[in-house]
Amino acid sequence: MAQIFHPSTNTFSKASLFGAVFFLMGLGGLGLSLARSPYVTDVGVVRPQPVQFSHQHHTNDLGIDCRYCHTSVENAQYAGMPPTHTCMSCHSQIWNDSPALAPVRESYATGLPIAWNMVHRVPDYVYFNHSIHVKKGFGCTDCHGQVDNMVLMYKAESMTMEWCLDCHREPERYIRPVSEVFNMDYEPPDNQAELGRQLVEEYHIPTKNLTECYICHR
Repeated sequence: MAQIFHPSTNTFSKASLFGAVFFLMGLGGLGLSLARSPYVTDVGVVRPQPVQFSHQHHTNDLGIDCRYCHTSVENAQYAGMPPTHTCMSCHSQIWNDSPALAPVRESYATGLPIAWNMVHRVPDYVYFNHSIHVKKGFGCTDCHGQVDNMVLMYKAESMTMEWCLDCHREPERYIRPVSEVFNMDYEPPDNQAELGRQLVEEYHIPTKNLTECYICHR
C-alpha cells in the first residue's frame, strides 16, 4: 500500500505537540503577569478625586498625624474617613476662598459627605481589621507605602493574597514596636530578626494559624 503521508509528517506532529505545550505555558505565564500588573492591581495608579488632597503637604510638610483624620484606625475594622468638619476646622480660616476647596465648602454647607474614590479596597470576601494590625505593631507604611511623600494618593502594594500571606507567614520580618506604628520615617534595625521574634512573643501573635483560611475569609 502506498504511503499516504510524507515521512516529514511525523516530525511535524511531534513539533506541534511540543509547541502546544510551550504555547500553553507561555499563555499561562502571560496571564499570571497580567494578573500581577498595575492594570489589574492598580499599583501606582492615581484615582481621580473630587478634591486633590495631598498627603505629602498635610502629613510631611505640616506634620499632621494619621489619626487626626483616620480617627478609628486604632479601634475599628475601618480606618475611617474624616468628616467635612474636620477639614473645615482648618480651612474655615486657611485657603477658605480656594476654588480647589469648593467641594469641601459645599459639603460643609449642605451636610452631604464628599464622595471620595477609595484607593485601598479589599474584595467583599476578605476580612481585614485595621485595629488588630495597629495594636500588634504593623505600621501604616507596611501596607500603604510612604504616604507622607505622596502628592496624590495611590496604591503602593498589590494587596493580593500572596502579598498578605508573605507577612502572615513571617510576621517577625515586618513587626515594629507599637510606639513606632505611625512613624513614617521608621527603618527596621539591623537586628530586626531578633527584635521581631521578641515582639511577636511580647504581643502574643500566633505563629501557627495565621495562614488558615478563616483568618481572612469569614
